[in-house]
Amino acid sequence: MPAKPTNRDASSSTGPGAGADQPSAGPATPVLLAVIGGAHGIRGECRVKSFTEEPEAFGRYGPLFDAKGNRYTVKAARPQKNVLLVRFAEVADRNQAERLNGTELFVDRSLLPETEDDDEFYLEDLIGLEARSVDGDLIGRVFAVHNFGAGDILEIAPPKGPTVMIPFSEAAVPGLDLAAGTISVDPVAAGLVASEDDEDEVGEDEPGEDPAGDYETGDDAGASSRRNDTGEDDR
Repeated sequence: MPAKPTNRDASSSTGPGAGADQPSAGPATPVLLAVIGGAHGIRGECRVKSFTEEPEAFGRYGPLFDAKGNRYTVKAARPQKNVLLVRFAEVADRNQAERLNGTELFVDRSLLPETEDDDEFYLEDLIGLEARSVDGDLIGRVFAVHNFGAGDILEIAPPKGPTVMIPFSEAAVPGLDLAAGTISVDPVAAGLVASEDDEDEVGEDEPGEDPAGDYETGDDAGASSRRNDTGEDDR
């Protein structure tokens, strides 16, 4: 299972002009620690979803940064149900807090503690790993890690052509070797190739059955088409 950051103190300071509206140098190797939700109250508190092992720990690694390089310094954080209510030094009122809804907050990978167990890792450590099939064939390299709400997804960049998405599950990725810099992918479980059962079902019809018999034709027949689209994000 991917490791979540644990407690580690880091110095934090806010110099003149620092704030959510003034971009500065962001993390060289960003790791997502939290996402800002809606505003709470009138004093600028924000609802925050923390991804650290101890939710309140996300503010102990120094200032956080958004994707644009804006800095956020945690002044106070208190739990409320499954989120935190957070006061940021750079957020003065509710209007500012409302504009931050959906903002992802990052720290640099170097500020996080090393994992204690061999089977623990940060998802960002997967980026750049070579992806090979269980038979040893090269698939590509891990380009990015996404999560659209239904679990972690690896974006693989093959040697040629567009990137592909695979679920980061034990079935799809049965092997992982950070030291060797590789992951092992089951192409069928990952959805990269069709299984033999799926191929056998394609084009099969019951004996004596007319494949077109259930469809109307002619001017009075209604026609409709469906396409299954999937949306993507960014990392």
